Amino acid sequence: MTPTERRASASLAGIFALRMLGLFLVLPVFALEARRYPGGEDPVMLGLAMGIYGLTQGLLQLPFGMASDRFGRKRVIVLGLVVFALGSFWAAAANDLSSLLVGRSLQGAGAVSAAVTALLADLTRDEVRTKAMALVGGSIGLMFALSLVVSPLLTAWIGLSGLFWLTGVLALLGVGVVIWGAPAAPEPELGQHRGRLRDVLVNADLMRLNVGVFVLHAVQLAMWVAVPALLVQAGLQTAQHWQVYLPAVLVSFLFLGVVFSLERRGHLKQVFLLSIALILVVEGGLFWQSMGTTHLGAMAALLLLFFCGFNALEATQPSLASRMAPRALRGTAMGVYNTLQSFGFFVGGLMGGWLVKSWGTPALFLCCAAALLGWLLVAWPMQTPGRVAVAAPPA
Repeated sequence: MTPTERRASASLAGIFALRMLGLFLVLPVFALEARRYPGGEDPVMLGLAMGIYGLTQGLLQLPFGMASDRFGRKRVIVLGLVVFALGSFWAAAANDLSSLLVGRSLQGAGAVSAAVTALLADLTRDEVRTKAMALVGGSIGLMFALSLVVSPLLTAWIGLSGLFWLTGVLALLGVGVVIWGAPAAPEPELGQHRGRLRDVLVNADLMRLNVGVFVLHAVQLAMWVAVPALLVQAGLQTAQHWQVYLPAVLVSFLFLGVVFSLERRGHLKQVFLLSIALILVVEGGLFWQSMGTTHLGAMAALLLLFFCGFNALEATQPSLASRMAPRALRGTAMGVYNTLQSFGFFVGGLMGGWLVKSWGTPALFLCCAAALLGWLLVAWPMQTPGRVAVAAPPA
């Protein structure tokens, strides 16, 4: 990477990290703490308040992505982070569940993922883009693991309201990173600034990636409806779950070195398909664990394999999407991609809870495995793009 590419990767990964840390800090304690609010005794409203973020984000990812093609990436990212911060402060000041729901929906309305990913693609060459995307994916994984450790401690100290205040402050710090930390973004080219949604929707390989990101994040959220309970069954108390999650996330980053090496040798498609297959195997293993005695060692190994496959896909999928899309349509393409990602979160949480309640934990993992098998079949014919020979960005 050139110095500019390293700066772009670090600063934009930092934006994701600050934003996602705020979100992840709330998730482990939200369902318990929100019950203390007036109206919190209604499980339907409680679930809606938790999941509304994914719905509003899914609805607005595409408009934000298209706006970044038209008006420039940085302007759109700053606007989205400010909206996210306002939603956080609204939720912090909420005194009932309805107000909390409004705050969560405003948080989701700050849908900047597509614009941030498109900006990172603008500032990096094809041959280093997967590595840059991996830094973003790695920052998200680290924030998830960190939140599992510190969220209960912070909640005991400052409460759910305090977590939302902290989330808003982190978002405003992200605005500073965009303005002063990220390199200057290329301006939209005259005559090429209009995002043509149809051109994205008729691209078969892009749509294969969009189906895939929906399945991946639906499976991720759905399986976490049941994984914590399995760890408890294996003898690990809730407060100790980080002892499994954190090492699994950290060790899985070593697998990314293998991914980068194979990509340089032209085997990106094989890595992509094998990563899907790896998570499919994990779901089979979790099904086996849920049918009998749950073993802590087996659970730890399965979660390590899951994070290996998940981190590889988090790095390769947005990299492939940005390379398949023309530069003038990159924000639009990433908008569609992130829309399906957000809807995957929403559907995964909704269906995961319903499956466990109606059919039991084994049925959840069987359905996750079936979805991954369908994705593997859809992805199999995909053609990966060649690298475009371009000069390195100036240092």
